[in-house]
Amino acid sequence: MLQRKKIDVDIISDILKAVLQARPDAAFVKSLSLQYEERGGLSKKQLEGLYHKASKIGSIPEHKLTTLEAIIKKKPTKFKSAPPPPAPLYKKDEAIGKMIDDILSKYPQHKMVLFLKTKYDNNETLNASEISDLQRFSKLLK
Repeated sequence: MLQRKKIDVDIISDILKAVLQARPDAAFVKSLSLQYEERGGLSKKQLEGLYHKASKIGSIPEHKLTTLEAIIKKKPTKFKSAPPPPAPLYKKDEAIGKMIDDILSKYPQHKMVLFLKTKYDNNETLNASEISDLQRFSKLLK
């Protein structure tokens, strides 16, 4: 079992108190202090902000700043991944397109197939009965 030598050593709390003493009007540090007390920790970005504020104050010992920097480096960095490219809502079935083209090559004035070609070209989904009609027309041609 790991035992800490000095339980009362809390670098983040010490730095927060020192920054609040030096700059009691700093709203950012007040909110960090309140959050640290409520939640018991700060995020990596919040700690980086605290380090930035604390490094400007000369009364804070260098070893505490170095320890805070080590705590920051220990925390994992979260990266936002790029969103995936948008997928098309409707994927054209090439076999249906080929059937339509084959039928229209022999019968270019076929009204039902022309209607289905318009739907196909406008990326509208063809229902099961329309697809079966196309397959039936295609079989009749062969």
